[in-house]
Amino acid sequence: MQTRSAAAHPAQRGGGLFSVLGAALARRRVYTRTLAELRELTDRELADLGISRLSIADVAREAAYGR
Repeated sequence: MQTRSAAAHPAQRGGGLFSVLGAALARRRVYTRTLAELRELTDRELADLGISRLSIADVAREAAYGR
């Protein structure tokens, strides 16, 4: 007689995998959208926000993934 746990079934594990992948893709979209929007701003607009052009990627990364 075979004994397998229900959690070991690939279809059941896949749901967790897809939710993790979906969350990662959503964070990546936030990063790329934030990066694109900040890159469109002028130096003056960035300065008003307290952001230098060199730190745009860091700001976008923090917005998407946190510190």
